Amino acid sequence: MRIKREDTAALVVDFQERLVPAVADHEELMGRVKILLKGLKALDVPMIVTQQYTKGLGMSVPEIWETAGITEYQDKIHFSALSVVEPMIREKKYIVVCGMEAHCCVLQTVIDLAAAGYVPVLVTDCIGSRKPHDLEMAIRRAEQEGAILTTCEAILFELLEVAGTPLSKEIQRLVK
Repeated sequence: MRIKREDTAALVVDFQERLVPAVADHEELMGRVKILLKGLKALDVPMIVTQQYTKGLGMSVPEIWETAGITEYQDKIHFSALSVVEPMIREKKYIVVCGMEAHCCVLQTVIDLAAAGYVPVLVTDCIGSRKPHDLEMAIRRAEQEGAILTTCEAILFELLEVAGTPLSKEIQRLVK
């Protein structure tokens, strides 16, 4: 099954001020996330930013706003983001998911997306948890629940489809 750009939206789950510094290898993770978001923006894939209990965990880190070019977020108190984002993704089939923490909000969102009939596309190098083992188990469980596993570079090229265009050159510059 090919993931088509016109059938795709992206969820950017809970990259918040109090979470990001606590996540393992967060600097490397944020570097990859920035590449993903720049690529999705260039490809015109709609992106939705969520925040878990903003009052307690703070706003999304500035890199998210700057890179995605988004100024709004969906606040949530449930770990899964589905209930707050479903009105915005109804017309899409594939939902690209990145975020934190992988074993909590990301995983529960993926499970609910699959149960609701969407195809969750989990960008495994753009998710994080405080503990590496939790990250590993979240990826395994997401796959068992029906998520398509991918990487930042792989999903950007799949959505791109064609080489030799100005857009393909832009994506190539991002991933190098």
